[in-house]
Amino acid sequence: MKILLIGSGGREHALAWRLAQSPLCTQLFTAPGNPGTARHGTNLPDLRVSDHGAMTAFCRAERIGLVIVGPEAPLVAGLVDDLSAAGIRAFGPTRDAARLEGSKGFTKDLCAEYGIPTAAFARFTDLDRALAYVRERGAPIVVKADGLAAGKGVTVAESLDQAEDALHALFAGPGAEVVVEECLFGEEASFFALCDGTRAIPVGTAQDHKRVFDGDRGPNTGGMGAYAPAAVVTPEIEARVMAEIINPTLAGMRARGCPFTGILYAGLMLTADGPKLIEYNTRFGDPEAQVLMPRLASDLVPALLSACDGDLTGVTLESDPCRTALTVVMAAAGYPGAVVRGSVIRGIEAAEGEGVHVFQAGTRAEGDQILADGGRVLAVTALGESVTDAQARAYAAVARIDWPEGFCRRDIGYRAVAREAEPRA
Repeated sequence: MKILLIGSGGREHALAWRLAQSPLCTQLFTAPGNPGTARHGTNLPDLRVSDHGAMTAFCRAERIGLVIVGPEAPLVAGLVDDLSAAGIRAFGPTRDAARLEGSKGFTKDLCAEYGIPTAAFARFTDLDRALAYVRERGAPIVVKADGLAAGKGVTVAESLDQAEDALHALFAGPGAEVVVEECLFGEEASFFALCDGTRAIPVGTAQDHKRVFDGDRGPNTGGMGAYAPAAVVTPEIEARVMAEIINPTLAGMRARGCPFTGILYAGLMLTADGPKLIEYNTRFGDPEAQVLMPRLASDLVPALLSACDGDLTGVTLESDPCRTALTVVMAAAGYPGAVVRGSVIRGIEAAEGEGVHVFQAGTRAEGDQILADGGRVLAVTALGESVTDAQARAYAAVARIDWPEGFCRRDIGYRAVAREAEPRA
């Protein structure tokens, strides 16, 4: 079967690496791809993902058996709808179902209607009303852009000044919609489920690190690193997440006439009252895919096909129970602000080895050289017997990469490492 993967980031490199290992995959295309995905198939840099007609024509000409949409923007734009209408099997939610990620207000309303545990919230299209609300509620408080924001449209305001600044920034342009919600306390975790419109099966858990600097300081980013599994998501908590969050969401989406098929990525806060939903993404996370894929012990392709066909009966996705994965994102100086592109990266092959993968994101090839071409550039991933072991192996690989213009956090996985160091009772 020929497979077309959509996207160009580290998530797509990790997916391409895993998909290419499937006996069902006879040829892998990635549009547009990056130098990392090119190692596992054929990149299509000139095929415009936003041109759904061209996408459909390519799939028909090449007899593509499965399209997998990696990033959120094409999902929200309805790529799966248009491919499915043309008789092309596409993995991911429809435009309407992708509103779970495309509109935070939509998701919060769904939670309120179906009793899904989440933070108390209010929606605003007017700056003055939003300002009055945050002044009444006080800080800390969370301010979110309603639409897609590449993981950076959230401000956890520790003061009223921060909240008001965030609101002024979001309402600076026309047509702004904002969600303001209570600040939840606890430990965050990510939960991934594969859905067929009616039922869901767990895929895995992870914990990521959104802030740009060590110690969870600085502005939010798309993610500076992650590890999997998240030990804080115990079997008991997983059962509650499925029963209280994932399954009611699927029921609510069916009732609204937009059943959800694809990957449902629940950002959770594990509070004293139990798990609560922070927000949904409707695809594999980045950098979470870079730790989920190396641990995956099952063939991914048959599971995705079963989800597309609306029947996950009997399907399971198993992960290596003996190994942890940890990834460290190397970013260009200045990220998450303006970055300088074009610096040379050396040592990628030297960094890779048994159980160590360097997934490329914001890179481009120029001759035999790999150049930085974005904010988050590499995801250096290592497998280990524990988080401590995987962390040590990942940072040893980072040290072998010669890229003076890049930087990374030096404490990815620090909470789990500290827990592993605690004496056992």
